[in-house]
Amino acid sequence: MQEFSDKELWRMLTLYGLNTATYKIALGQCLCNFTEADKTRVTMEMLAKEFFDLYNKRLENGMPQLSHETRLTVMEKVVAKYKGGVIGYDEAIDFVKNNAFGDVVPRFHNLDRVDIGHKFYEIIDSGIILTDSVFKVFEGAEKENLKQELDARWSLLESAFAMKRENAQLINDIKKFYLLKGYERTDITYMKDMLNGYKEGRCFYCGEMLDEDCIHVDHVIPRAFLYHDEPWNLVLSHGNCNEQKSDFLPSRYYIKKLVDRNERLIKSNHPLSQGIKAALGDTPAKRQREMFRIYDEILNAVTEKNVWGGTQDFIPEKDPFYRSMIAMVMKQ
Repeated sequence: MQEFSDKELWRMLTLYGLNTATYKIALGQCLCNFTEADKTRVTMEMLAKEFFDLYNKRLENGMPQLSHETRLTVMEKVVAKYKGGVIGYDEAIDFVKNNAFGDVVPRFHNLDRVDIGHKFYEIIDSGIILTDSVFKVFEGAEKENLKQELDARWSLLESAFAMKRENAQLINDIKKFYLLKGYERTDITYMKDMLNGYKEGRCFYCGEMLDEDCIHVDHVIPRAFLYHDEPWNLVLSHGNCNEQKSDFLPSRYYIKKLVDRNERLIKSNHPLSQGIKAALGDTPAKRQREMFRIYDEILNAVTEKNVWGGTQDFIPEKDPFYRSMIAMVMKQ
């Protein structure tokens, strides 16, 4: 297995770990704050205070902290009670200590549901003990960049959760338009064999070889917008790449790549070619124009904050760090 530095492993966990809530990012910020204060042994009460203070300030932005549309996190609930005068500060800290850490503390070191085997803290009965590794992460000139990455990741998650809750009217209008032309989700696993002849069995997003046991059929432009399973928008990917992308739009680079993929299928008289022509147009120019029209319409609604990776410049297959991380995950 390739050797990774402490900083690289930290970035894998905080930037590419699966997130259904913002807790892992918040815990990462707490660990950073403890290193700055030169704290090694951290009690659960100390962690609860740091965690609560962080969320008490963060939630002033009014953004959701959980992907589920109808639920609130423990931290959202306790902060609301505190701000509403229902409970006092000490009671809030005690509640956080006893209720907020059941998943995030024991699972912080998981990547794609697998423990990476490298610890930034050890768990003890009374709290956690920070290891030398986490102090190494935040030493040197990269410290501020790493802190900014945590904040950017937190903002990206909040923005994605808000989009999923359909707070933006323009997003709603676009979804309603395609909903009228769409259809119910169907089982698209049969498409694996149809698509697998392209790119020599490599993931559409990162370019690494696919594992036959974990191939996902993914909608490049998320189905959450288009409400259909048309072949022109389907590709094969790693499960991890698919889950990272989630319902984000990919960068514009991947739409051009999808255009090229479709044209290769058509030129080779692939069985899917007629369906692609019927959906997008009878000439290459029409097909490209239609795909970018759809993409730009959605991009204008969600803003660049919701493009996978945080900016349109993030290209996983050209990012050595991302590719090496995927290669490591696939070997586990």
